[in-house]
Amino acid sequence: MKIIIIGAGQVGATLAENLVGEMNEITVIDSDQDTLRQLQDRLDLRVINGVGSHPDVLKKAGAEDADMLIAVTSSDESNMMACQVAYSLFKTPTKIARVRSEQYIIYQEQLFKHQDVPVDHLIAPEQLVTKAIKRLIDYPGALQVVEFADGKASLVAVKAYYGGLLVGHALSTLKQHMPNVETRVAAIYRRGRPIRPLGTTVIEADDEVFFIAATKHIRAVMSELQKLESSYKRIMIAGGGLIGAGLAKLLEHNHNVKLIEYSQERAKYLSAHLDKTIVFYGDASDHELLTEENVEQVDAFIAVTNDDEANIMSAMLAKRLGAQKAMVLIQRSAYVDLVQGGEIDIAFSPQQATISALLTHIRRGDIVNVYSLRRGAAESIEAIAHGDQNTSKVVGREIRDIKLPPGTTIGAIVRADEVIIAHSNTKIEANDHVILFLVDKKFISHVEKLFQPSAFFFG
Repeated sequence: MKIIIIGAGQVGATLAENLVGEMNEITVIDSDQDTLRQLQDRLDLRVINGVGSHPDVLKKAGAEDADMLIAVTSSDESNMMACQVAYSLFKTPTKIARVRSEQYIIYQEQLFKHQDVPVDHLIAPEQLVTKAIKRLIDYPGALQVVEFADGKASLVAVKAYYGGLLVGHALSTLKQHMPNVETRVAAIYRRGRPIRPLGTTVIEADDEVFFIAATKHIRAVMSELQKLESSYKRIMIAGGGLIGAGLAKLLEHNHNVKLIEYSQERAKYLSAHLDKTIVFYGDASDHELLTEENVEQVDAFIAVTNDDEANIMSAMLAKRLGAQKAMVLIQRSAYVDLVQGGEIDIAFSPQQATISALLTHIRRGDIVNVYSLRRGAAESIEAIAHGDQNTSKVVGREIRDIKLPPGTTIGAIVRADEVIIAHSNTKIEANDHVILFLVDKKFISHVEKLFQPSAFFFG
C-alpha cells in the first residue's frame, strides 16, 4: 500500500515504524526538518518537509496515487483540512484523521461525511484511553483487557502470582480446575520473553499470561492465576483533562470518585458538569491533600495529567500513602516499561491505543479489530473468514491444517453469538470471527493473505 502519514510526532513515527517493514511504501510529511531527518536515519521511508494540508506538499508526496492518507499532527484542524484537500484535489480513497477536541467528536455523525468534512475514519485518542482504563477498573488485577466481536470475547493479560491456583501446574490442568469454562492461553511472557504455551508448560509466578475466553468467563479464569481482587469502589483521579473528565463521567454512577485538578477554572467547570464526582482544586502530588482525602482508602489512584513526571510522582506518592493500585498515563512510550511493575501497577500509553485503532483501518483482508500488545511487540487480530473451501485458505479447514506463520495462534472463534475456544480439530466456517495472537508482528502480512479470499470470491 502507498500510505502518506502527516505528522512525525510520537504517533506518526510509531505508526511508520509499524508499517514500514510490511511491504508498504510510506511517505511522512512534517514541518520539522530535524524530526524527519531522525526518522529517515532509522527507517526506510520517504520524508517531505512542509505543511501537510498544502496542495503542493501533498502532490509532492504522491497523493494522486496514494491508497491512504493518515493525518496525526497535534492540530485537529490541520488533520481535517489535510483530509479535505486530499479528497477534493486528489480523490485519495481512504482518509484517517486524529481528532481530539470533544466538540468535534460530539458532532462527528453530522460533520464527517464526504459532502462535509471527508474523513473516513476518526481516531479519538482520549476516548480510546478512557475506555481502556474503564476495562481495567471492571477487571481488577488485569494488566490489559481487549474485546472482540462486539464484546463477546476478551483477551486478558494478567501476572501470575504466588498463591494462584494454577501457579506451579501445567496448563493442561486448567480444564480440571474449571470443567465448565472454556479458555485458551494464547501466550506467556517469562522475564520479558515469549514462550510457546503447550499443555505441558508449567506456569511460574511473575509470568505474564495472555488468555482468551468468552467475556462472561474472564473473572473465573483470572481467579485461577491470581488471588481475585475485590471490585474497585473508591477511585481517585489526578487530572481533569479530557481523559480524567471522561473517566469520571463513566465511573461516577457506580463508584465513589474524587478528582484533583490543578487549574482552578477547570476545577470549577468540572464540578458544575459532573454529577456525583467530588472535584478538588490542587496539586495531586501534595502529600497533605492526599492524606486529608484519605488516599489510603482508595482502591485505584489514576494519574492522567498531561505531564508524565507529575503522573509518575503523584502515583508513587499515592501508593506509598496506602492506595491499593496506582495507574498512570505515560505520553512517552519508552517510559512505560521503566515504570510499570514496581510501585506503579499499570502504565498505559495513548500512543499504543491510537496505533491499535489506526492498524484496524490499515490491515488488509477483512480485519475488524487490531490491538497492539506488550507495548507494540505483539498483536492480536480479529479477522472475518470469507468464501468457501475453494476460494478461501481457512474456510472449511481444521486449525491443524491451516499454515499459520511462526508464533501465531488462533485463540477463539466467534460464530454468531457463540464463543468457541479453538482446538486443533476446530473447523472454521464462513463468516466466523477468528481471533489470532501474534507473538511477532512481522508475520502480519502472512495472516492478512490467509484471510483474503481468492479473486474468484464475490462477497
